Amino acid sequence: MKQKRKIIRIDEDKCNGCGQCIPNCPEGALKIIDNKVRLISDLFCDGLGACIGHCPQGAITVQEREAEKYDERKVMENIVRQGKNVIREHLKHLKDHNEAKHLKDAISYLEEKNIEVPPVEESDKLPCGCPGSKVMDFRSVKDGVALDEPMSKIRSQLKQWPVQIMLVPPYAPYLDNADLLIAADCVPFAYANFHDDLLKGKVLLVGCPKLDDIGIYQERITQILSNNDVKSITYAHMEVPCCFGLIGVIKEAISKSGKKIPFSDVTIGINGEKVK
Repeated sequence: MKQKRKIIRIDEDKCNGCGQCIPNCPEGALKIIDNKVRLISDLFCDGLGACIGHCPQGAITVQEREAEKYDERKVMENIVRQGKNVIREHLKHLKDHNEAKHLKDAISYLEEKNIEVPPVEESDKLPCGCPGSKVMDFRSVKDGVALDEPMSKIRSQLKQWPVQIMLVPPYAPYLDNADLLIAADCVPFAYANFHDDLLKGKVLLVGCPKLDDIGIYQERITQILSNNDVKSITYAHMEVPCCFGLIGVIKEAISKSGKKIPFSDVTIGINGEKVK
């Protein structure tokens, strides 16, 4: 079954077949064929790009396209043959990217096969991508202070990172049982009480319905809703006409998910006042 997801792309004109990327793909998705590195199966590529930083030619990038669904159990069949150190690095790779579902599947496979699950610690920095896209969960504590404690000054109500719609992994743990706030990206600037009035208690997704591809947004939101039990969705947008475009997109994503999810929208005026 194919789905649109992130997967690596190899530029054959740039690839010189050095193979330095292959040891950094424990999933077994890469092989040298006819003096070029090839992606041998969509099933083995998680799209997280651990191989990218190890290509001296800059021949590997990540693209979004129709591909076979990544299969963690098939990957683990390859991983376990490579030994304990490779198992640990693979689990660490999944944990660093907050791929909670794949990590759970990998550990479940090891337990079924009576293979020891090695302890795994997160890296401080992702070796295969921008550290600004690393998933972070702020729900229990913010700057050392519990979010439900009395505060003498205004504090951020942001519960997670990243927030941009296309950077939020569909399986991020904070999405399950969440109340989602989808905000047009001008709203936090225009509405002074954004954090306390709109964001408090919610998980945030941000996007621009005018400048971005809302078709891609619909696919990503559908993935999020299909793979998580989302309790409600609020869409906060400006009063300008282009901002209303995401309303239909979100409703269509809810419909495609096959779930009944309460939806509401909030309009903010360009003067910074809540219109409705």
